[in-house]
Amino acid sequence: MTVKEVSAALEAEIIGETLREDVEISSACGADLMSDVMAFVKDQVLLLTGLINVQTIRTAMLMDIQAVCFVRGKSPNAEMIALAAESGIVLMKTKLPLYIASGKLYEAGIRQGGVRAID
Repeated sequence: MTVKEVSAALEAEIIGETLREDVEISSACGADLMSDVMAFVKDQVLLLTGLINVQTIRTAMLMDIQAVCFVRGKSPNAEMIALAAESGIVLMKTKLPLYIASGKLYEAGIRQGGVRAID
């Protein structure tokens, strides 16, 4: 799926400065613990998280995650947006909770590699 298709499925807003049309998403990982993300992440993954701090972006950079969606109505701050834009990471935000967002991605076809919600 393209980032725009993912955004539509999640009723998410793409943070303009970070939009990249070339990013393809084939799996998703939902977690608020970055150590879990590091243990379970796959290629072409979308990270769903409610963790709003710069470490989220740094973890995405380390794990080659090209897209992050903040759930539960959370918004990234200016430092996070700048770092993501500099690193080529697409940022989105949705009002949906993590569990519902994961289900919507599954319904939309994110099945290859699976949608993994980590508690």
